[in-house]
Amino acid sequence: MTLILLASAATEPVSLDAFKSHLRVTHTDEDPLIAGVLAAATRAIEARTGLALSPQSWRMTVDAVPEETLLLPVAPCVRIDAVSVTGPDGETAPVAASRYEFAPGSPGRLRRAAPWPRVGPAMDGVRIDFTAGYDEGAAPAPLLQAVKALAAHFYETRASVSGERPYSTPQSVDALIAPYAQVRL
Repeated sequence: MTLILLASAATEPVSLDAFKSHLRVTHTDEDPLIAGVLAAATRAIEARTGLALSPQSWRMTVDAVPEETLLLPVAPCVRIDAVSVTGPDGETAPVAASRYEFAPGSPGRLRRAAPWPRVGPAMDGVRIDFTAGYDEGAAPAPLLQAVKALAAHFYETRASVSGERPYSTPQSVDALIAPYAQVRL
């Protein structure tokens, strides 16, 4: 399986102004730095939870047509945008929505409902484009608080302190995201 981000979120789930208020920063001198640590913290929380905090477009590729239900690895999955198969001739053929069932959610699930075109010998012969992420303002408050806490940590510890573990994460962040971590069996 390969996972590719096709389009990032149009807006961050925590605005620059809201985060600056959290930091109690009123000047604009460090806005690029602050926006950078905010984006980095958001991506870190998303990576650790498997959740997209804002709508994003993704492509998942697999080698073969799924025989069973396929779990989409980014949640909450809200829709399937396209499914296609690369056939034995190397040509890509779309798979009609009537040939699969989709259950949105965390995780989104995709299952064959009818036969699909034959996949050729190429790896990543099945492409599933999907959109995942919470609508604006709908991400869980504890996850947004975790983003702010981690971004504040990044902002305040720009220089490594002697004896401090590099890239440490505040325990509060771990506690905030623990209920949302995706468990894979």
